[in-house]
Amino acid sequence: MTEFVGLRRTAEMVASGKTSSVELVAEVLDRIEKSQPSINAFRRLRREAAFADAVAADKRLAAGERAPLLGVPIAVKDDTDIEGEPTAFGCAGEFPLKTEDCEMVRRLRHAGAVIVGKTNTPEFGQWPFTEGHAFGATRNPWDMRFSPGGSSGGSAAAVAAGLVPAATGSDGLGSIRIPSAWTGLVGVKPTRGLVSRAPIGEWNGLATHGSIARTVEDAALLLDVIADTGSRMRDGALGVPGRLRIALALRVPFTLAPARLDPEVRSAVVRLGRVLARLGHEVKLASPNYALVGLGVLPRSLDGLRQAAFEVPDLRLLDKRTQANRRLGKLVRPLVGLSRLHERYERRRIGKIFDTADVVLAPTTATPPTPVGRYDGLSNFATNNAMIAACPYAWPWNILGLPGVNVPAGLTSEGLPIGAQLVGRENSEPLLLSLAARLQDEERWQDRVPPGIG
Repeated sequence: MTEFVGLRRTAEMVASGKTSSVELVAEVLDRIEKSQPSINAFRRLRREAAFADAVAADKRLAAGERAPLLGVPIAVKDDTDIEGEPTAFGCAGEFPLKTEDCEMVRRLRHAGAVIVGKTNTPEFGQWPFTEGHAFGATRNPWDMRFSPGGSSGGSAAAVAAGLVPAATGSDGLGSIRIPSAWTGLVGVKPTRGLVSRAPIGEWNGLATHGSIARTVEDAALLLDVIADTGSRMRDGALGVPGRLRIALALRVPFTLAPARLDPEVRSAVVRLGRVLARLGHEVKLASPNYALVGLGVLPRSLDGLRQAAFEVPDLRLLDKRTQANRRLGKLVRPLVGLSRLHERYERRRIGKIFDTADVVLAPTTATPPTPVGRYDGLSNFATNNAMIAACPYAWPWNILGLPGVNVPAGLTSEGLPIGAQLVGRENSEPLLLSLAARLQDEERWQDRVPPGIG
């Protein structure tokens, strides 16, 4: 069994002949199918296509070819175009099969990866929970009563449960970092534009693809592949960051609804700050001047949803909240340009934190994981309020397009994972990964697995 072996080690096993890609893919697909009634991480499995890809990978290996992920099974989020597969993005209905791969999938294939399936996401990635009438509820492997978060909840649940060694996600308002925090994983939201979003676009500059894995090195490896950055991220993860100035940012960013930092989350993030201080870094309590940064989120995200909804075969099948957001997207469309224009001022104001700090250490979420069904039957207004209360810390960095890395910060008294995020200037991923790797050396979070699974 290869649960929790990790991406790099799995690639080494396949390359050395300790296992074949066909054997490995068969094991992974069987494991996924057995987990579906409980965890429900996948929207679609690519059994026949994945086997064909695995056979081809084994032939390439036998011929002496090598590539970073040759023959290695991974999963992608269901906002990702794969030739011959529908891209439902969490929605119900019969979607047409895509006629070509998106750019990210082309890069994965070039690296030799075998894509075994597409993971669940809420409709258009709107929410920090992965539930919907099209597929049911995806559950947290650490405790099935709780959500793995969202919107990349299926990818995070799949990695946390050891179903695949790594997965891709996308992050428009925290959708990689939030589920990574709530499932005890490393999740990287890269700098805007580092990973191609073609052909679906960046949702007005908010969204980017990224990587989810158990270890910093594995997240860096997958990011190198999908960003086509050679070994830059892996080299960063292996590097020594030097003495850094770290701003411990606990203040909740501006929100239109009340949000409060849970004491257990606060304690966990502060503890990580103490670990970093013990490692020789200068850690000071200092929060960015967020001001009214959140006012730009609504028009940009809703207009992105409006554009994405054009491909839905039957709009009547959408969640009523999605239908309302789509209508609202038409109304706020004129404000998108104003929000993008205002971003340059927000970048200067909030970016001043990097005049005195190299890295910001902040909570990833304000609360521990929320229960499955927490948002059932709520109105748009009530859903937004509950979601803001749980997850107010992630979205400012999407507006600014800056990179962020979630790192596990420990477990609550109930045994649920919580996380912290490391945020830096544009293109500072190697530095953030280096710092995250040093934390991993101290914390050994890769040794923690959900109870009953390891």
